[in-house]
Amino acid sequence: MHTHRFLIKGGIPLKGQVKVSGSKNAALPIIAACLLTNEPVTLTNVPDIADIATIQHILHFLGVKAEMEGNTMKIHAEAVANVEIQHDLVSKLRASILFLGPLLARNGEVRLAFPGGCVIGKRPVDAHLLALEELGAEVVNFDEILHLKADKLTGTDFILSEASVTGTENAIMAAVLAEGESVIRLSAAEPHVQDLCHFLNSMGAKIGGIGTHTLRIEGVSKLHGTEHRITSDYLEVGTLVLAAAITKGSVDILDIDPHHLDIFWQKLKEVGVHFELGKDSVRVQPSHNLKAIRLQTAVFPSFPTDLQAPFAALLTQAEGTSFIFETLFDGRLQYLYELEKMGLRPKILNPYQAEITGPTQLKGAAIASCDIRAGAGVVLAALAAEGETEISNIYYIDRGYEGIDKKLRSLGAEIKRIQ
Repeated sequence: MHTHRFLIKGGIPLKGQVKVSGSKNAALPIIAACLLTNEPVTLTNVPDIADIATIQHILHFLGVKAEMEGNTMKIHAEAVANVEIQHDLVSKLRASILFLGPLLARNGEVRLAFPGGCVIGKRPVDAHLLALEELGAEVVNFDEILHLKADKLTGTDFILSEASVTGTENAIMAAVLAEGESVIRLSAAEPHVQDLCHFLNSMGAKIGGIGTHTLRIEGVSKLHGTEHRITSDYLEVGTLVLAAAITKGSVDILDIDPHHLDIFWQKLKEVGVHFELGKDSVRVQPSHNLKAIRLQTAVFPSFPTDLQAPFAALLTQAEGTSFIFETLFDGRLQYLYELEKMGLRPKILNPYQAEITGPTQLKGAAIASCDIRAGAGVVLAALAAEGETEISNIYYIDRGYEGIDKKLRSLGAEIKRIQ
């Protein structure tokens, strides 16, 4: 799989309509949360991507039934083995950290090798361990492996050490079955965190304050099976909107929740992109004379770090100097070195800040994808470039986007997947 590349011929305005897939970042914690009940669960609108296949392998390793057919996944965690989840299973998937909370709640113990995944800087696990300790877990080891134990989990009022998305999700999954009430302060509020909460509530959990930074959870003694539709992927929505804008295309993007992207719409307006929001769709119109802006990432509801690279691709076509400030991850600006090969002259001030001056006529080149979202960024640059671009390392893109090449082709893009 790793030898696949994209060949993209740029300069074609995208046209037509496209439907967005389910959210990877919602599906992963929700799949992990299925371990919290011994009854069957059915998930629909699950994206058919590499990360979902990886998490399915981990479920099988734990002795859990998990079948995927089309975009529907059926999971039945009748029994969950208390075994160490080995390095070769978690090394490909950072999100395997999401098994900490559910396995602790289900088995009273969890042993997990350190998770791997993208190359956007080492993400510490402190937020996870501190939160689970507050709920009564004992950290036995976190040198070679993550090993936690808890005779019982007890609800408490605590503050997360940072608004970590997966840290919040682990705390929620442990707290729903803890005894008594938990208040989780400074919790992340991203759409995928909200979707996890709605899912758990449909299983009988009692979570209040969904969508805010303070969650109140009344522990219950057991959760039951349910059926749940994974929320649409707002990061894919953003990526497709930017693809339409950078090619001066006219595209309708369907099956979206516009409120997941309030700050994104505001930034698009600032840049000068023409678009119209519907109840569950957005129409992008050809836009000319784009203006440079300042783009700063932060936790939801501020600008998402995962749309920073795709948005920066659009800023290469804006008049003036745009300033980019990545506040969450070091290593997130690596894609600018790839865009340099296409003729951009970025000014990389430090690992977190850069300036892009435009408009720049990008030219086709041989470039690589550095992580999932950087991959989306270089694909967008290629769509706007003169001539042909060859992108390697596209397995990163496949990890986060379901059939992005098919979707772009359906809009008229000339994009081929080659071995």
